[in-house]
Amino acid sequence: MSVLVALALSCYLAPVDAPILVPFVEPACAYCSGHRGIEYSLAGRVDIRAAAVGVVAFSGDVAGIRYVVVLGDDGISATYGMLESTSVGAGDRVRAGQSIVTATNRFYFGLRRGDVYLDPVPYIGIVTRLPRLVPTVGGRRRAATPRPPRCSITSATTKSSR
Repeated sequence: MSVLVALALSCYLAPVDAPILVPFVEPACAYCSGHRGIEYSLAGRVDIRAAAVGVVAFSGDVAGIRYVVVLGDDGISATYGMLESTSVGAGDRVRAGQSIVTATNRFYFGLRRGDVYLDPVPYIGIVTRLPRLVPTVGGRRRAATPRPPRCSITSATTKSSR
């Protein structure tokens, strides 16, 4: 795999810190049943963050369920569903980590490249921090600078492109 393809793959921030209730289940065909995203279990009303930088392509109701779709700068669409409220509308630019919607009890998150649904879990990165020495003689403590998120999709791609 070329380095350019590896750079095109994205690592996303988790839209919410909550357990996954329903995992991604790839459908056998385009019209077959399956679960085309992941569903989180929430404890009450929670702010949901944009997973990546992009532009809101859709914000509204579908069959009585509120959704927001963000077309990422990398060409992957992120769908946020089962929402209580939104603070963004079509055409708005969002940044990764920005609070864009709220949900209660359950929340749906899906990724799609064109017409292909992607399992979001390998794309969601884990934010880590570099270890820091802490002063022991009364010096001012500083928080460690977070590194860019690491996710399994980019780690596997980077290893295979070497």
